Amino acid sequence: MICEDLQKLIDYALKNHLIQSADIYVIRNRLMEALNISDWECSDAICSDKSIDEILKPIIEYACEHGIISDTANSRDLFDTKLMGILTPMPREVISKFNGYYCISPENATEWYYDFSKKLNYVRAGRIEKDMKWTYDCEYGTLDITINCSKPEKDPRDIAAAGAKKTSGYPKCQLCPENAGFSGNASHPARQNLRPVPLRAGGENWQFQYSPYGYYNEHCIVFNEKHIPMVIDRSVFDKLFDIIDYLPHYFVGSNADLPIVGGSILSHEHFQGGNYEFAMAKAPIETEFEMIAYPEVKAGIVKWPMSVIRVSSANREELAECCGNILSCWRSYSDKSAGIYAETDGVPHNTITPIARKKDGIYECDLVLRNNITTEERPLGVFHPNPSLHHIKKENIGLIEVMGLAVLPARLAKEIAELKEVMLKGIDELEKYSGLSEHIQWAVKILCKYPDFSEINADDIIKHEIGAVFEEVLSDAGVFKRDEKGRASFMRFVEKVIV
Repeated sequence: MICEDLQKLIDYALKNHLIQSADIYVIRNRLMEALNISDWECSDAICSDKSIDEILKPIIEYACEHGIISDTANSRDLFDTKLMGILTPMPREVISKFNGYYCISPENATEWYYDFSKKLNYVRAGRIEKDMKWTYDCEYGTLDITINCSKPEKDPRDIAAAGAKKTSGYPKCQLCPENAGFSGNASHPARQNLRPVPLRAGGENWQFQYSPYGYYNEHCIVFNEKHIPMVIDRSVFDKLFDIIDYLPHYFVGSNADLPIVGGSILSHEHFQGGNYEFAMAKAPIETEFEMIAYPEVKAGIVKWPMSVIRVSSANREELAECCGNILSCWRSYSDKSAGIYAETDGVPHNTITPIARKKDGIYECDLVLRNNITTEERPLGVFHPNPSLHHIKKENIGLIEVMGLAVLPARLAKEIAELKEVMLKGIDELEKYSGLSEHIQWAVKILCKYPDFSEINADDIIKHEIGAVFEEVLSDAGVFKRDEKGRASFMRFVEKVIV
């Protein structure tokens, strides 16, 4: 049976143009080697309409049962990636194919490359489908909510294996170009089926690829080939604009370059982008102002729960200079009345999350003002979700959340389902409930707010209230609050940048 399972994999690769008929014997022999098979007993004409996950499953089971790999989540992932790596064309072939489609249009190129990445199972489309997704309408637009269920939970045996393994410096991180074709280990994911595409940004060599567990359409990572740290400075805007010149149908943005308000990988310069329009991009400017030194730039404050300045212009160089000036002003800006301090004891706190896009040939850049100051009362950050929201969202508010997509932890899927069952029994039963104590106060408020809470509407109500929590999370992350005092504080900063 294992030969038939491998033939189905070969058939899948042929139908999806990963290999050609001339490759069959080499591919078969490499798969046999990976499974320690010495004889081939199978018809060469076994067709299958199953998904790649369904095709790989019995092969992985065979590997576990025959002691080829350990039966852990990490070992399974390492091995199924190894198998897909056997089917993956060489980088030169992928790049040539991408460039051929790019000659037609950038849209054709990325559409092909994204589909190709899914067929290679680098983009884990089958797992991404497991994510819970819905929307939440509020005064700022339609926010996207996602509970991340796609990434497998850590197996204690995998954690132990990673702890016992001698630390290696190769690749230096998960964004280095050396990851392409890397076999992975207990502490580093396998990447035999990764084939990044090169591009130029800021006069340097960069590459782009898709995220294995993307949160939106064509969620891509664009990274510097050099392993250098994230820095938000004037040059960032030239790089962002270079990328959207190359991929004009994409947005591209950067996490901030400071802890708490930054991304999870600050050691390697990279951006995120994709073919998706977030709520923030649709949000209107509510207060326009004139940039005196930059007459070709339109500017204003965006109607958004976080503090966002939007600037746009057909003059790319002038817009980049304008963005650099706003960044420079913000780096050194303090406003005691708003709780904003540029630095304390020599430690800087101000930075930005920049997002760039093109609209009808006009460059547009959203500059989200960030501050990572902490206090004894708020050790995770003053401009961070307040403690009453941590039962839903405690993690950093990075680029994706900033734009209006909540990425909530996988634990919530199980916790909310369990909580709903208790809520359906009523407040009295809920207040006696000892499990999931962090959610109880929130759940009681929901039951008081919705006296008609029932099996029919429970899911919709809970999802709506989770959306309301995310809206509050974004408001907490805003350095200038959306009240009269906050608006006045924001305008004091604007007065500093318009001259």
